[in-house]
Amino acid sequence: MALEIVVNGKTYPCRQTMGAMLRFKRETGKEASAIGADSVTDLVTYLWCCVLSACKHDGVEFAYTLEDFADSLTMEDVAKWTDSINQGHNTEDVEKKSNPQ
Repeated sequence: MALEIVVNGKTYPCRQTMGAMLRFKRETGKEASAIGADSVTDLVTYLWCCVLSACKHDGVEFAYTLEDFADSLTMEDVAKWTDSINQGHNTEDVEKKSNPQ
């Protein structure tokens, strides 16, 4: 199962894809591999690209501009996503840790 993110109470798919990397390059002029952990702007932009790409692939409507998306996120949201990506967790892994049985 893919990672998901909640924006204004609605859940959207979020995956790192080639499309997300292309979008990031078009938006910023930089390769996604050049994103530094200290660049919040790049992280938010790449996250938006990942959600936009996953939504397009899955046929989910996602009408947020980059600024609208950023206005809906907190630093905690970005940190959770970054931690999940860095640790290679998917949604099931996160849910298992949150809801041990």
